[in-house]
Amino acid sequence: MRGTRFLASLLCALAVGAPGAGRAAVELQVWHSMDGALGDQLQVIVEQFNRSQSAYKVVPVFKGSYDETLAAGFAATLAGKGPHVLQVYEVGTENMMVSKHIKPVYQLMRDAGEPFDPGAFVPAVASFYSDSKGNLFALPFNTSTPVLYVNKDALKGAGVNPATPLKTWYQLQDALLEVREKRTASCGLTTTWPSWIMLENLLAWHNEAFASRNNGFDGLDAQLTFNTRLAMRHLSLMTSWLKSQIFTYSGRRDEGEARFARGECAMLTASSASYATIARDARFQFGVLPLPHYDDINNAPYNTLMGGASLWALSGKTPAEYKGIAKFFAFLARPEVQATWHQNTGYLPVTRAAYDLTRRSGFYDQHPGVDIGLQELIGNGGLKQYTRGIRLGNHLLIRAVVDEELEQAWALQKPPKQALDDAVTRGNDLLRRFERAHKP
Repeated sequence: MRGTRFLASLLCALAVGAPGAGRAAVELQVWHSMDGALGDQLQVIVEQFNRSQSAYKVVPVFKGSYDETLAAGFAATLAGKGPHVLQVYEVGTENMMVSKHIKPVYQLMRDAGEPFDPGAFVPAVASFYSDSKGNLFALPFNTSTPVLYVNKDALKGAGVNPATPLKTWYQLQDALLEVREKRTASCGLTTTWPSWIMLENLLAWHNEAFASRNNGFDGLDAQLTFNTRLAMRHLSLMTSWLKSQIFTYSGRRDEGEARFARGECAMLTASSASYATIARDARFQFGVLPLPHYDDINNAPYNTLMGGASLWALSGKTPAEYKGIAKFFAFLARPEVQATWHQNTGYLPVTRAAYDLTRRSGFYDQHPGVDIGLQELIGNGGLKQYTRGIRLGNHLLIRAVVDEELEQAWALQKPPKQALDDAVTRGNDLLRRFERAHKP
């Protein structure tokens, strides 16, 4: 009888001590902005993680747009009811870096004892989410960069060889004039996200500064400096193209993507992540090319900038919860998981291993152009002084100001120089407000 009781006690102790045995899985809430097909792909990855172990259960919760998700996450965290992980777009990075409500990834993985190699990530991506010492603060997740899409049928109909490289803006101009002359498309060039593509990436592509203090990386006292000769030259060119009816402004976000996919526009500058949607919707042959550049400035091109979002661990969680977050982040960083996410969503692979795995699978041979964005991020000889990224407080509000001033120029309400000067003045006011609010 005594031996029976001892055996029962031993079995009970073993059950209690076994990971996940006899205990409910620790639930981890991940608030995100991935809707539609992207949300479905995130759900697939989450289910794979949940099946791979029994101690933790990740629950993804869609919270709306990036703006809405960020606002909801911080409001809930301040109330002590925040999620464990929050997806934040790149323009919110500086706001997160100075926040007291995060647990940086390098600390998270170290404290949890989870093997993790920050060097596995593409340098242009990892450096953006790292501090001056190279410590990674967020997990890179969905990443993109701007590229040029061309309607090959429209170019061929205009007598332009679809294989033409179109490396410079002036080569683009020649092709667009032919499209207009032959009327093979009702719209020549359009763009999505004009501030990001036509100004932020324009300057980085030529290794020119958007702001002082190393584009904001070196301090909150940064000043906007993007009203340069290059920016004025480009905005003036786009304005002249608008007058010549070879450039059409479609809106501040993804409106241009839909117009290109419908065949209205012959060319489109947009996120590399637009590939999947265009491939699904377009009823014509299209190609993907690098963003054009000016070949008489700074020996360009160099690197484009990354867009998209990252995953942040928030503060106030238990050691067990942080252990689960670390395991989930390590799972997301696996090459096979990254490769699947890249191939099914159109976002870029954020690790070299995921890129190599995808390349060896023959995916790029079957989907030519998908790797153009990654080639741009890797760039010409590695990261340069102004190609690491732009990290400013109130960056989202600054981008809205720039978009508004670009619209003024393209509506012929302001000369390009005045529009850029006004954008700098208004944007610097937003920077000073952020600096005052976050001074130590």
